[in-house]
Amino acid sequence: MKPVAFDYCRPDSVEETTELLHELGSDAALLAGGMSLGPMLNMRLVRPTVVVDINRVAGLDRVSFNQSVRIGATARQADVMTNRELLDQVPLLAAALPHVGHFQTRNRGTIGGSVAHADPSAEIPLALVTLGGEVELTARRGARRVPAGEFFQGVLTTARRPEEMIAALHWPRRTPRTGYAFAEIAQRHGDFAIAAAAAMATLAEDGTIAALRLGFGGVEDRPLLADTGTYLGAPAQDGLAAEIAAAVSERLEPMEDIAAGAAYRKALARSLARRVLAQAFADARVEH
Repeated sequence: MKPVAFDYCRPDSVEETTELLHELGSDAALLAGGMSLGPMLNMRLVRPTVVVDINRVAGLDRVSFNQSVRIGATARQADVMTNRELLDQVPLLAAALPHVGHFQTRNRGTIGGSVAHADPSAEIPLALVTLGGEVELTARRGARRVPAGEFFQGVLTTARRPEEMIAALHWPRRTPRTGYAFAEIAQRHGDFAIAAAAAMATLAEDGTIAALRLGFGGVEDRPLLADTGTYLGAPAQDGLAAEIAAAVSERLEPMEDIAAGAAYRKALARSLARRVLAQAFADARVEH
């Protein structure tokens, strides 16, 4: 099957892009890497009137370091994987990226495109939610930043308005005595995750938990951040990772599909949570 007929625009600037989106609204589809949009066009799951190619928008792939790490929307996943300073500052993204698709798709796939697509199993959205990052959206009237936990609203559904484009993602930088871990289960490496988990843990000098974030992907209809507040101040001792994993997994309401049933996904989530929490606790004890 091939796409329905559409017009094609290739703007050179953010201003030109947002002007097009203001005029076209929901009739437009933004093209970056095309790893998600291309198949959806071919299967006619989306039928835009106009495809707006943002690959040549100046500066949209730029990475900058301030209070947070700002990664431009069209930064290629493969390029991010070779940016040592970036990966050192955002180690959870470094752990997640090797699970994203395959070598070939990462050469075209973009950081912003994965977030815009909002697949519940996608690794980059899970890492962004787990870290408490933000999505920077730009329109003709101005820009706004949306917390990642509020941006994803369901399967392939986000808080982006038709006249807006994702300009960048903002990632919190590495903090002292903090460990990070990511793990997933898929039928084959590079396939969509049946379940995934990510963790960030900060330990106080006495070894107790000062901050803890645990996220799940591929389990419910969007990346999910577990409630772990009751464990703040607890000693990060052997057995605590299993205790937390058992408690939070019981509160999950997993999806069912051809890949897995709800009970199996819940069991996977529990196992993965235990693994990433133990790894994050261990990583937090290492000086970086």
